[in-house]
Amino acid sequence: MNLTYQEVKKQYTALHQTFNYMLEHRHAIEELRQQVQPTSITFVGCGSSYCLSESAAFSTRLYTHMPASALAGGDLMLNAERYAPLLANTLLVAPSRSGSTSEIIEAIQRVRKLQPLSVLSLSCVSDSPLSTQADLSLELPWAFDHSVCQTRTVTNLYLANLLINAFWSNDEKLIEDIQSAIQMGEAYMEKVEASIREVADFAWNRVILLADGELQGLANEGAIAITEIAQAEAHAFHLLDVRHGPMVTIDQETLVIAALTGEGTSYQHDLIQDIHARGARIIALADHANRIPDALVHLGIVLEQPLHPAAQGIPFIFIPQIVALASAERQNINPDQPDGLEAWVKL
Repeated sequence: MNLTYQEVKKQYTALHQTFNYMLEHRHAIEELRQQVQPTSITFVGCGSSYCLSESAAFSTRLYTHMPASALAGGDLMLNAERYAPLLANTLLVAPSRSGSTSEIIEAIQRVRKLQPLSVLSLSCVSDSPLSTQADLSLELPWAFDHSVCQTRTVTNLYLANLLINAFWSNDEKLIEDIQSAIQMGEAYMEKVEASIREVADFAWNRVILLADGELQGLANEGAIAITEIAQAEAHAFHLLDVRHGPMVTIDQETLVIAALTGEGTSYQHDLIQDIHARGARIIALADHANRIPDALVHLGIVLEQPLHPAAQGIPFIFIPQIVALASAERQNINPDQPDGLEAWVKL
């Protein structure tokens, strides 16, 4: 059994710890925002952490009604002076597995030479270089992935970012639904893993992930996981936006993974019909059975109970993780050590 698979299967154990840890630090997280009084929130990350930053920035805009953006660490490092106006009086939030990625550390240092900058860091190691840069450092060492490719770490950092926004917006329902998603996690993995493997067991040459809202950035991360672990082509798009160009790449050698929402069901069903007509295999996830057109999908995953759309990201990311691992196994690829990749980048 490879290490990556073990970390995928242990992610809910880590999520329980992360949830409790974040609740313990709720006051400090809320107090930091009160002290800084930022006019915007800026999330910064590299690779998977950048994808998570995209999801987090969307959540910030939607729940707190504050301007928020996501920046790639390397982009900010190279263009710190140019982007200085964008960062005026912002609170920078930096999610990171290692807390040691060079682009993030140097970006913060370069921006701080130009103007004051408050930082909230999230890392999966203790006493990292990133933690020393932060005004408030949150550390989740139990979520650290030792494999090169991130899986458990991703889900835990997504959870942590989401809880930060739930705290800032006092959204108790979102917090409850996040806890529910965690509690059903072990049974969920046990229920759906074999079916995901079965549907994905064909000679696909690309995976298309479709999701909206907070899940779109997470879908991008799912595409990265498939690219890294299975060494295969994968892309993520907004649900209906796939019609605007990318649809031409969908055929009988395509696997589509879609997160279906609670609004515009007829439009989503029409989209699935169009994808089905092109010969693709389809895995769809929703929190209510009537949102999935059973006759058109090869696997419909209905969650145990209705969940806030953002909380659905926790079970959603498990699907591309298993697809990636199953493909790597078929190809005799070692998912723990993909050629040409390092766990984190040091310039």
